[in-house]
Amino acid sequence: MPAGLQRLELLARGYAVAAVKADREGRIDEAVANYRRAIEVLRKIVRLYPDNPLVGVYQNIMAQYERRLQQLEKIGVPATPREAEQLEEWVVTEKPRVTFSDIADLEHAKQAIREAIIYPVKRPDLFPLGWPRGILLYGPPGCGKTMLAAAVANEIDGFFFNVDAASVMSKWLGEAERKVKMLFDKARQAASRGKPAIIFIDEIDALLGVHESEVGGEVRVRNQFLKEMDGLQDKSSRIHVYVIGATNKPWKLDEPFIRRFQKRIYIPPPNRKARLEVFKLYTRKLSLAGDVDLEKLAELTEGYSASDIRDIVMEAHLRTIRELFESGNGQGEPRPIEMRDFLEAIKSRKPSITREMIELYVKWNERFRG
Repeated sequence: MPAGLQRLELLARGYAVAAVKADREGRIDEAVANYRRAIEVLRKIVRLYPDNPLVGVYQNIMAQYERRLQQLEKIGVPATPREAEQLEEWVVTEKPRVTFSDIADLEHAKQAIREAIIYPVKRPDLFPLGWPRGILLYGPPGCGKTMLAAAVANEIDGFFFNVDAASVMSKWLGEAERKVKMLFDKARQAASRGKPAIIFIDEIDALLGVHESEVGGEVRVRNQFLKEMDGLQDKSSRIHVYVIGATNKPWKLDEPFIRRFQKRIYIPPPNRKARLEVFKLYTRKLSLAGDVDLEKLAELTEGYSASDIRDIVMEAHLRTIRELFESGNGQGEPRPIEMRDFLEAIKSRKPSITREMIELYVKWNERFRG
């Protein structure tokens, strides 16, 4: 074996051993640095000695180290390879593009989130009594709960774990209890490195709701979640781990869990002013004819959710695109959207929120709002 190759192999092995040891012991920065050095040396070996019969082995080792390096950089906390693979299903590695400015109205909810998360993250010294660690967003579907949670990720520089509770219970029943513990452990470890960690759980009633018939696994998962939530409530802890839960059915939540969410924010269907803002938001990049009256459209869509209004705007826009293709070969630009396009779209779509639904939310809000 050439002396140069032998020296490089020893160097690569030394870096690899140091990387794995640091990885196991939770020294992430050191592990990342050594994995990179090992990859660089192995890449150099492949480049300088392309005829070496072990080139394929070196390339496979490089690929393994690169995968582990990506996992560490994405998740930022120590984990076994199996745990890292599972966590990748939850962790959001790229910030969602939505910001608070993309959400029409809901100023009360934005302000509550600023006070509960953003202000304590920026100035924890101003909160000697601590701050809320659990935030519950509840209200009719399509009114902005998920968008609000995504916007928080853009407001802070931190880790964002996005968990679909129904998926957890259906896919992982039998090991969901362990998954919940692992999720909170990794969030705490991430936050201990100086960055906030937000666990967003959509359809949280599927995880924490009361059901007529339950198996033992569901009860254990709820108990584990309760234990983890209690662990976040220590006011002396300065670690920023938050749980944001969203539900369309808050009345299905067990009362002990409701109390763990110190901030409970009602996300109502948009009122007339908010509907106008939603129409402005979704039409700002579209070409509108002079006869379009957004004020009138806001008046006509009482009972419609923000999601309903988005669909109405999309349908009105689609009418102009449909005409463009049906009248020729689709060349050129579609005509501006006219008032009649919106009126036809409204006529073909009924509101997804009923008066009876609103009465249920109002009643629950009067009892549990916080």
